[in-house]
Amino acid sequence: MDLSEWIDAYAAAWREKDDVAVLELFTPEAAYHSSPTQPPHLGHGQIADYWKRATDTQSDLTLVFGVPITQGPRSVVEWWATLRDPQWQPEAANDWVTLPGSLILRRDDQGRCEQLWEYYNPVFGQKIDAPPGWGA
Repeated sequence: MDLSEWIDAYAAAWREKDDVAVLELFTPEAAYHSSPTQPPHLGHGQIADYWKRATDTQSDLTLVFGVPITQGPRSVVEWWATLRDPQWQPEAANDWVTLPGSLILRRDDQGRCEQLWEYYNPVFGQKIDAPPGWGA
């Protein structure tokens, strides 16, 4: 699986809230760092549990990815998402979340992810489109 296919499959798994499909993208012992300051989700079991929790209350997802950058086995790609999630920040003015972020990943020879670092900056209560030139 090449990187473009991996990103497309990751996006589809997010849109469909599919914890089974997302696991096909990761090695069985993969580390998924959803926060740089928290312990990673290790292995398929923890990754599936995280994916279910993270996507369960999301709706109306609009998601685009930028052009990835790769050096050796490591790649980085930006994303820009807008979604509704009434549970994430219930005190926000409304349930819209704008979620620009990036993934840093290391993949094995078969294209499956061995390690993923996720960074994002949520803006609660607003639906903001990506600025011109974003992701290029």
